[in-house]
Amino acid sequence: MDLILALIVIGIAVGALTGITGSSGVLIVVPALSYLGLSFVDSVGTSLWVDIITTISVILVYFRHGNVDLKVSLILGVGAILGAQIGSRIAFVTPDRVLEVIFTLFTTYMAYVSFRRSRNPKLNIRKVNIGTLSYAFAPLLSILIGVVTGTLGASGGIMFIAVMMLLFSMDVKRMIGTATLAMLLSALSGGVAYSMAGRVDVLGSVVIGVSALISGFFFARLANTMRPSIIYAFLGSVFVITSLSEAIKVI
Repeated sequence: MDLILALIVIGIAVGALTGITGSSGVLIVVPALSYLGLSFVDSVGTSLWVDIITTISVILVYFRHGNVDLKVSLILGVGAILGAQIGSRIAFVTPDRVLEVIFTLFTTYMAYVSFRRSRNPKLNIRKVNIGTLSYAFAPLLSILIGVVTGTLGASGGIMFIAVMMLLFSMDVKRMIGTATLAMLLSALSGGVAYSMAGRVDVLGSVVIGVSALISGFFFARLANTMRPSIIYAFLGSVFVITSLSEAIKVI
């Protein structure tokens, strides 16, 4: 019962993270499950399935508010599907400690980026003047995002947002909704690969995923009324907490 309660609490936190920022639940799920005794790779596989379940309600809310660009989501998702297959194979042959160090460095850098944007949400948000070529570059960049998904379990929410900042003109809420749909496709590809390798904790995926599905719906509704600066500050705080928890474990 204590384990189920812990998984439910983790799920509620994941729903808040994904609903407000469009980011992968990996920032919470992987550190939490690692502390509960799962290996890093199994935690990543479980996190991917949590993302698959969670994003359903979040995407629905953003769709209802008109904050999803279906065309861009599918373009980004296609490349990420391929990249996730490559990344999962890399993860299966890489030592846990190496993956944990990379994960810590990644979250530390993203904390820095998020807090900078909380002070100026429009920072570096400008469209590269390459016209229709944006749609050609987007899937190529998303392949790299997919590789990160497969190795670290980060389904690419914030990275998809970075690509959209570079190539497309959207406000932050529309980018979050669009990124969440692309993240679903990326997570699905990686999740299938981890399942086939037997590296997913089914109980953790279901309990955390369903809890996050419910909480994500309400937090996504809240996010559509929040100022962009608050969203970025919230995301930065999550990155800091995750980085510190992983750094303590690695050291």
